[in-house]
Amino acid sequence: MKTWLSRIPYVVLTFYAAVAVIGPLLIDYNPVRTDLGHRLLKPGATAWFGTDGLGRDVFAQVVYGARTSVLIGVSTVVVSAVVGTSIGTVAGYFRGWLDTVLSRGIDILLAFPAILLAIVIAGSFQRSVVVVVGALSATAWISFARVTRGTALSVRERAWVDAARVLGVRRRFILVRHVLPFTAGPVVALATLEFALVVLAEAGLSFLGIGLPNSAVSWGQTIANGKQYLATAWWISALPGIALSLLIVNIGILGDQLTARFGRGQLR
Repeated sequence: MKTWLSRIPYVVLTFYAAVAVIGPLLIDYNPVRTDLGHRLLKPGATAWFGTDGLGRDVFAQVVYGARTSVLIGVSTVVVSAVVGTSIGTVAGYFRGWLDTVLSRGIDILLAFPAILLAIVIAGSFQRSVVVVVGALSATAWISFARVTRGTALSVRERAWVDAARVLGVRRRFILVRHVLPFTAGPVVALATLEFALVVLAEAGLSFLGIGLPNSAVSWGQTIANGKQYLATAWWISALPGIALSLLIVNIGILGDQLTARFGRGQLR
């Protein structure tokens, strides 16, 4: 039976999703507009989370940053899951040269740190959401491919799959009907964990100045903007950092719960 503690991640993530979707509709914010007359205000009634060195509202940046993180996280995970699941399932079921090429390709990509490869890709193009999603998806699909390949290798030896082959069922139908459904549980659990990694990686890229353009709002950008004021205006970096940390921690807890639920015994 679930305790109330196990439901905390669901409540927190639902709140973040609501802020990401509804918040920007309620708050008017222009990231390039400055108000030097209200710069470095402390958190209070005038500005709940204070203002930054250019007089911009930090609370609005946190709200808009939530939308950015959710958008990039969901987009990257969806692209990576579709690509990785398709490649991994086909390679694991058909084996042969495709499986060999996939395995060697994964070994080569794993030789490079994922964040370093993302930095190289993101830094080679003009900053945009599409470029960030592409840079993060370039390595995120590998985890999905490895998980689904292992599942497909196990399922292809099952009795019902052998029976379908003997009956002359088309391999495409077997793959879609009898193999692919067994990858759903592990993929859902993995997608949750990958979402946390993607959000953290996007914040890192934006912190380094090679992620999103200045016309967009990112928690990483806000944290970077406040690094020179850590001694005098701690809230600029601290509050977006706390928002990011809470999101990552709760996604990690939810991912562990889903892994325990879906990641074991899928074929029993």
